[in-house]
Amino acid sequence: MKISKKENKELLEISRSGNLKNDMNIIAEQRHNPFFKNGKAHADAYIEFVTQYNDFINHQPKPFRRMIDNDMKL
Repeated sequence: MKISKKENKELLEISRSGNLKNDMNIIAEQRHNPFFKNGKAHADAYIEFVTQYNDFINHQPKPFRRMIDNDMKL
C-alpha cells in the first residue's frame, strides 16, 4: 500500500519531533523483561507463564515420545 505525499510529509514532520523522541526514550527506559530477575534469566517465571498460557488457550499436551539418538550431529 502506497501512502500519499501529504501523509509522507506528515510522517517526516513527526519523525523530526523532539516530543516523539522523548516519548520513545521514556518507553525504552521503562521497558523490562519479566523473565529476568536481577539480571539473570529466571526459568521458573518462564515455565509458570507458559503453563498458565497453555491452560488459558486450552492446549492439550502431546504424549511424551522418547528421542532416538543413534546418530545425532550438530
